[in-house]
Amino acid sequence: MPNECREYVTFYLNNEAFAAPALSVQEIIELTNITKVPHLPEFIKGVINLRGTIIPVIDLKQKFGMNSEEYKAHACIIVTEFSGGVTGLIVDSVSDVLNMPQESIKPAPSFGTKVRADFINGVAKVDEKLVIVLDVEMVLSNEEAAIAAEAAASSI
Repeated sequence: MPNECREYVTFYLNNEAFAAPALSVQEIIELTNITKVPHLPEFIKGVINLRGTIIPVIDLKQKFGMNSEEYKAHACIIVTEFSGGVTGLIVDSVSDVLNMPQESIKPAPSFGTKVRADFINGVAKVDEKLVIVLDVEMVLSNEEAAIAAEAAASSI
């Protein structure tokens, strides 16, 4: 459908702008104490208790292989819901909710077969800045989503 707009929550990781479909975002919460669960991949930081629901928390910078040092003052957790369940995503800061026309989102460039980029839905230009639009469903592989779900279940 031409000129169809969708809402996206924009956020930053190491000064790079990203966006996730607003329909997949349940809420945004302050970075809180995360309970570590042994033997998880490094990017799964542990679990939190969100009003009685135990959810796994992912450090998106580590997941994407970005430099991940200390969390910044405005770091927060974007609580997302998708077919794999509910997961928290640690980001440096949340910026805005934007209405983006679908035609403004261009396919991501090919990075070759050795670089996994299937979680990138496209790239949009917003105010002269490029925003990487994520496919939240694809951020975790099926195996990683199963590990995260098991971590949450084992913490009950």
